[in-house]
Amino acid sequence: MEEDFYGAAYKGSKQYSQKDIRTANATGFGAAADDYAERGIDLNEQLIMNKPATFFFRMKGDAMADAGILEGDVLIVDRSLKADNGKIVVGSINGDLLVRRFQKTFNQAFLIPENRKYRPVEIGEFVRFDPWGVVTCVIHVVDPVLHSFLESHKKDNSIS
Repeated sequence: MEEDFYGAAYKGSKQYSQKDIRTANATGFGAAADDYAERGIDLNEQLIMNKPATFFFRMKGDAMADAGILEGDVLIVDRSLKADNGKIVVGSINGDLLVRRFQKTFNQAFLIPENRKYRPVEIGEFVRFDPWGVVTCVIHVVDPVLHSFLESHKKDNSIS
């Protein structure tokens, strides 16, 4: 009896003829995606521009809910990017990390929440502000099973 081996990565079926595949489609046509499925999608390759400067955080709180960033979402933060006007940043205000939209005018700077329950934080001369990084992506879990799994394995790396 011959043993079947199934590898971890799908490589498509272009290198096989139909007679080589015991479970081939009886019509003789392969899956339409076989021509394009050369290798899996690597999220690190797709979502991270500068690997040594990129960090993952879990969002704590609802200060950015109107921007689509919810409690428990995973933030991909790039420390090599500049905190420019309008970007969502992770910033340290007097030692506390906050996720807010950076807003700068000619002579003032603010960290603006995207929830009316919170007030903007003015970055004045007596406030110690250190822009920590720019949020480049948000991963939002929608499946309750995965959400429960993540909750049970959560580590304390949340920011608000």
